[in-house]
Amino acid sequence: MVIFAYKIFKMTKNCFYLLLISTFFTSCIPVKDLVYLQDKGTVGNETTVSSIVLKPYRLQVNDILNIDIKAIDPKLVAIFKSTEVENSMGKSESQLYFNGFTVDDHGNIRMPILGEINVIGYTLEEVRVKIEKKLLEEYFKTEANIFLTVKLAGFRYTINGEVGITGTKTLFQERVNIMEAIANAGDITTVGNRKAVTVIRQTPTGVQMNDIDLTDENVMKSPYYYLQPNDYVYVKPLKQKTWGTGQTGIQSVGTIITLLSLATTVYLLLKN
Repeated sequence: MVIFAYKIFKMTKNCFYLLLISTFFTSCIPVKDLVYLQDKGTVGNETTVSSIVLKPYRLQVNDILNIDIKAIDPKLVAIFKSTEVENSMGKSESQLYFNGFTVDDHGNIRMPILGEINVIGYTLEEVRVKIEKKLLEEYFKTEANIFLTVKLAGFRYTINGEVGITGTKTLFQERVNIMEAIANAGDITTVGNRKAVTVIRQTPTGVQMNDIDLTDENVMKSPYYYLQPNDYVYVKPLKQKTWGTGQTGIQSVGTIITLLSLATTVYLLLKN
């Protein structure tokens, strides 16, 4: 019985060391897989990444516009304003949705007096010029001194996968990069794959999908580094999550000890 117990102990010990070594090589997540924007090419603390030229966003179906018209005489522009929005101190996301101008399936928006205006494929600046021209020609006089601004009713994107808070997000700013979008979603979890973050983008020519490596600083040169409205971001899990052996060395060792203890107990019970 003593010899048998010794053999069991020796076998368990050897298995423990073997599994321990393999776990450290396969289960633990390296620090380099968790750090963003690493300098993988040059040596030194200071690097310069060439910026990319951003093309202006062109409107698509279901975009919502916030159009604000001002004039010296407020009565002249009262018809273009929502009473609910006018009386509020700020514009909530729901107010912008219900009171904004939505681009319909035909690429048009409908405005009081002016009727339908085609805006599909236009930039915000082109829409502003187009509406201002129609107002001066059909409603105001040139000397009315109107001031017109056209903006998207929030920058909307959807993020899913291994992040803190999934779902559709809205940021009230002109430009949003992938790092800001992820930070707004509670960052990528430890088991999220930062080296292959998928961005799905709807364009006038079709759907584009691309993976970007957020651990490489050169990602800032990618046309997908800056998001466009209605982009979908998906963070895939690392293989360590499916293994379930732990995200750190301590967690992995704890898992192995538990499994070995269970296996030894079962073996001894069956043997007896």
